[in-house]
Amino acid sequence: MDLGRMLCFSVILRLLLLLYGEWQDSHMEVRYTDVDYLVFSDAAALVSAARSPFERSTYRYSPILAFLLVPNSIVHRSWGKLLFSAADLFVGVFIYRILKERCVPEKSRLWCVAAWLFNPFTFTIGTRGNCEPIVCAVVLWIIICLMNGKVFQAAFWYGLVVHFRIYPIIYALPFVIVLNTKNVGTSRKPILSQWAPLQNIPRERSSSKVSRASLLSHNISCAWVSLRTIITKDAVFFGFFSGSVFFTWTALFFHLYGWDFLNEALLYHLTRTDPRHNFSIYFYHIYLRHQQGFSVLEKLASFLPQLMVQLCLVLRFARDLPFCLLLQTVAFVSFNKVITAQYFVWFFCLLPLVLPWSRMKIKWKGLLCISIWMGSQVHWLMWAYLLEFKENV
Repeated sequence: MDLGRMLCFSVILRLLLLLYGEWQDSHMEVRYTDVDYLVFSDAAALVSAARSPFERSTYRYSPILAFLLVPNSIVHRSWGKLLFSAADLFVGVFIYRILKERCVPEKSRLWCVAAWLFNPFTFTIGTRGNCEPIVCAVVLWIIICLMNGKVFQAAFWYGLVVHFRIYPIIYALPFVIVLNTKNVGTSRKPILSQWAPLQNIPRERSSSKVSRASLLSHNISCAWVSLRTIITKDAVFFGFFSGSVFFTWTALFFHLYGWDFLNEALLYHLTRTDPRHNFSIYFYHIYLRHQQGFSVLEKLASFLPQLMVQLCLVLRFARDLPFCLLLQTVAFVSFNKVITAQYFVWFFCLLPLVLPWSRMKIKWKGLLCISIWMGSQVHWLMWAYLLEFKENV
């Protein structure tokens, strides 16, 4: 099977799921459509009526999303699902392109693309009406731009995606590091050998304590050199232009919608707590104390572990950009105050970029990991269903 056929099967699968979703919404107690999609649609209807999308309670996203979904009120209510599913397919294409740039064999590239396109988490996210595939597609496009030396495009899309969904701000430092002069060749394209996976370091050398210490010293030294050379023309331009794009969009929507936009779309995410549908390690504490409320200091304190882990990962793995972004995202989600199933898609789009260098085989260790992951999800969601729909616990 080539990429074209794989994409055709993916399109058919997603169209069937869209049709099934319409049936389930009409006949079953639990809707297939994500509740957030109803929020998006209501906000888009308000925008089409020349009103603020933030008149819809719980709409806490960029107004760009509401504008993109205006056809929900004009063409069909499933327009947004089609848009998100199309972005889902673009993610698969971008994964293929990145791995091709890194000289991964064709067969391995297709397996990695399949790991995204036929992952139950990913093909249901878009068809249920969640906007995360758009963010995933833009993040991968930024990587492609950086690989081809297109700093202007990378900076523009990075500023836009951080405005659209704030979490990619964690990628700022790795993106800037990869633009330093040591990683750029004469054609102004990052030298792909600089992105060679760190897992390729011979394992036999790390068996002794001396070799491990030497390896650690080497990694710290490389990280320190990267930080010392971070202030380059490309790095400064990337930071300035991406920041300008972010603040331009922010200023525009602040002018249109005022403090409602600033509080709901940006500031809210700094102090957000959620006692339901939450996989976070902070869940039980939040659940017990939600009625009493939390101080601003308590809400912000949870960012400290995230910040520490992010800095350590960047210092250790910035030389391998895709792997670094994957670890950053996993760590960010793991230590977040709120974790829902859609957050897993943030790192699922980056996982195929490192699979060709993984030593894990699908049989048996891979199947065991997948089974534990899925079993944990089902177990948690079963109790969530009993709590929120049946009120039995």
